[in-house]
Amino acid sequence: MTDLLPSPDAPLKIGTRGSPLALAQAFETRDRLMAAFELPAAAFEIVKISTTGDQVQDRALKEIGNKGLFTKEIDEAMLDGRIDISVHSTKDMPVELPDGILLECFLPREDVRDAFLSERCGAVTELPQGAVVGTSSLRRRAQLMRLRPDLQVVEFRGNVQTRLKKLRDGVAEATFLAMAGLNRLGLDDLPAHAVPVDQMLPAVAQGAIGIERREGDARAERMLAAIHDAETGQRLAAERAFLAGLDGSCEVPIGGLAVLVGDTLWLRGELLSPDGAQLVAGERRGAITEGAALGRDLADELRAGSAGW
Repeated sequence: MTDLLPSPDAPLKIGTRGSPLALAQAFETRDRLMAAFELPAAAFEIVKISTTGDQVQDRALKEIGNKGLFTKEIDEAMLDGRIDISVHSTKDMPVELPDGILLECFLPREDVRDAFLSERCGAVTELPQGAVVGTSSLRRRAQLMRLRPDLQVVEFRGNVQTRLKKLRDGVAEATFLAMAGLNRLGLDDLPAHAVPVDQMLPAVAQGAIGIERREGDARAERMLAAIHDAETGQRLAAERAFLAGLDGSCEVPIGGLAVLVGDTLWLRGELLSPDGAQLVAGERRGAITEGAALGRDLADELRAGSAGW
């Protein structure tokens, strides 16, 4: 099977967005593949691709579409052969993939929690009355408004570095990022405080790197199977089925998290109104192999519970 492995003359092309975090995730994928198959770095090529979500920074995500904002152009590059695999933050990926593209590989999941960042406060509860908080996430906005309806929430777009600069420039008193992103970038010197999941349930698939490939690509299939983390895949099967059952998109505040407790999968989920005033939440426990069914069942419950909104 060595003829299937990439080489400096025929490298495996890894597609990714160009932000520092996206590149860190692509290099982590490359390094894991290098170790698994004892290959040199020259056997891989990182291909940076700009997506719609990267290009449009002056409007909220919900105003420019709700699916594939950070994946469409990368998927197109894969389908036309410019790249062989693509690396994504799984929370940014739509639940419906284009025909011919498969998502079967996940790297070991990082910290799933949100990070609260402020120069003066260590938690949401410590923010002064009426403080300005920046976020581009409808989920975080709704959860924050439910916790502290007195706060002012403003739009905060951009990559990690851009949002940190806005915070330092005083555009807002505080903001939120993902702990996973900060950890992967080695930004442990920031004034970041992990938010308990019981206070802010994270986005579906937060902290997980997902790697896509073309259907029928035997080389990519074999290589990605060697670095796939089964536990992460089991958890995300439940979470992404839950999201799909709610027709999840950038327009709906949804939180969801699955964890393994022994041989049982525990899935929690919540659906909020955009202003945070209304919330329905639930959970399911069952066999790990039934994760997708648990996710669909929980989605049915929450959809029914929010029918009157």
